Amino acid sequence: MAELHVELVAADRKVWSGEARLVVARTSSGEIGVMPGHQPLLGVLESGPVTIRTTGESGDGTVIAAVHGGFISFADDKLSLLAEIAELSYEIDVERAERALEQAKADQDAAAERRADVRLRAVAVAR
Repeated sequence: MAELHVELVAADRKVWSGEARLVVARTSSGEIGVMPGHQPLLGVLESGPVTIRTTGESGDGTVIAAVHGGFISFADDKLSLLAEIAELSYEIDVERAERALEQAKADQDAAAERRADVRLRAVAVAR
């Protein structure tokens, strides 16, 4: 089975690294799916969940991350997701994200509302 190497990196840490057969992310041009052999690309990541269909010794699986802005780059079966902020779905405190969403709505803070919404969507996709 063909694979691509994926690196998901946030400004403050390496979030996830491994082999995958498919990565789906939202870019400024719309949602994109990247598989081994994809044409080289460079794009702007939009805030949203990123889905990584993994391969490896433990079998196929799925990694979901909430990504908040950044860039996506693919060449030679190597995909880099360079995010301003990225959190794996299992790292997200749902109650805290729900409180943050309510507070952002009350404060009419669109950016904070978008961040909280992306976190909650990532958790929902992972379930």
